[in-house]
Amino acid sequence: MTKSTPDYLQGQIEIETADILSPSQNPLGQSLKGGKASKTLPFSLFVKAVEQAPVAISITDKKANILYINQAFTDVTGYNAAEILGKNESELSDKSTPRQIYYDLWHTISRKQVWHGQLINRQKMGQRYLADLTIAPMFDDRGAISHYIGMHRDVTQAHYAEQQVSNQKQLIESVLNASPVAMVVLDSDKRVVLDNQMYKMLISELDKKEPALFFLEALEQDMGDLWGENIDRQQGFANREVRIESAGLKGTRWFSCSGNWFIENDVCADSFFARQSKDYLLLTINDISPLRRQQEKLQIQTLRTMLAEEEHIRSIRETLLGAMHQIRQPLNQIHAAIQIMTQRNDANNSPIRDLLGQVQKMGEETLATLQRCVPEIPESAVVPVNLNQLLHEVMLLYSTKFLANGIVVDWLPNPVLPNILGSENKLRMLFKQLIDNAVNAMNRASSQERIIKISTTIEHDWVCVSVADSGPGIAANQRSKVFEPFFTTNQSTAGVQAGMGLVMSKEIVNQHNGMIEIDPQYKNGCSFIIRFPCQKNLTMVNIHE
Repeated sequence: MTKSTPDYLQGQIEIETADILSPSQNPLGQSLKGGKASKTLPFSLFVKAVEQAPVAISITDKKANILYINQAFTDVTGYNAAEILGKNESELSDKSTPRQIYYDLWHTISRKQVWHGQLINRQKMGQRYLADLTIAPMFDDRGAISHYIGMHRDVTQAHYAEQQVSNQKQLIESVLNASPVAMVVLDSDKRVVLDNQMYKMLISELDKKEPALFFLEALEQDMGDLWGENIDRQQGFANREVRIESAGLKGTRWFSCSGNWFIENDVCADSFFARQSKDYLLLTINDISPLRRQQEKLQIQTLRTMLAEEEHIRSIRETLLGAMHQIRQPLNQIHAAIQIMTQRNDANNSPIRDLLGQVQKMGEETLATLQRCVPEIPESAVVPVNLNQLLHEVMLLYSTKFLANGIVVDWLPNPVLPNILGSENKLRMLFKQLIDNAVNAMNRASSQERIIKISTTIEHDWVCVSVADSGPGIAANQRSKVFEPFFTTNQSTAGVQAGMGLVMSKEIVNQHNGMIEIDPQYKNGCSFIIRFPCQKNLTMVNIHE
């Protein structure tokens, strides 16, 4: 028996070890067998349990004077029994604990209830520690409070570790929220587990419930098979640009996206012995719209000069090719006449045949001379092309022409398009020809409603572009002829270039493995529908003149 055993327990503790409590006195110690109590635990075992408990235990009278402590109490506070017995529990109290806590403590236990909380205690050597304390009242036979039992643990280190984690969390959240870049963390099921303020702003600006899912879908379309390979290898990606078409006040927007996968150990109980981990993706979304708009202005100026030069070259080329076509027709007739005269072997027509032969030779020489004068258009680089971006550029190039002709452009893009493989210059020329065709048709018919509708959509593995106008339209019996050389629905058009715009358009579409047709269902004018295969379904596109 320890020296700290209080007098009020001496009589009970000195009971012989062989003496055992009755089942009514020790209901927790009984073991039932066949419905009857067969064995009970000795009282001395309960004493040892309190003495050897790993939690600091003290028993006080109703005024909080200490009557008993166990060894763990000494280990935590530094006080042994001789130094603390008979003194008040306030000996351990530190002034840094607010008075309100002590008020709540006494108010609770005085009402025969258990109090649990944390307060600052002071050890024997004066060092403060955080105590996790539970105090419960003990009752006599009449149900009145006779003593109090207190149990507490030093949780200073646990509190320190918890605060460190909390501080780190707050620091990370502060850094994330201070970042000018939207950040979001997603789990393997694409559920958002952490985001910052800039990301929350995107929710309202883009009018999307979860912008991260929208960007992930756009990135998957853009990267194709590379996306799946990056996930399998846990490889990140950087500066992948996503362009979003919007009809709102901010218009077209550009975002640079980067992502990194990382692994976090699971904290559930099941993974305590068998380590388990979870995969997460940190996605950063940087709005680069101001920079891209500045670049776009410079690019438009360059494109305007470049297209003007290319259009001049193409005009010369088409003029010469048209002249050669016109010369070729009579030469073919002369050649046929020579063949007929030769077969008849008529000596009377020999001078005429020789003259025709000279004319044919001169014509062939003229054609050869013209052929040498036809300017060559350099080979075009084949690159991934975003048709939304390209159409946007063409409309900016045509903005002055639209205003001059009183034309309203209805731009209806799909927000995000997969890339196609092709030549940017040729595709610009394609849409330029289609827009020219639409403007000329409306001017020719003096249309009251002057609207050009340009839209982009996705149909399975095809990117579709529609260019429609509110002009007079094209008759059903002429729709198959508009792509033939020199065919035109405008009989008043003069010059050898008449009717070559749609021929050139069809040629460019064919070079990109695409299809072009006139929508037979469109009733309010004419609508051209162009389809291109997505980049992921192409290995090579052959672009040549």
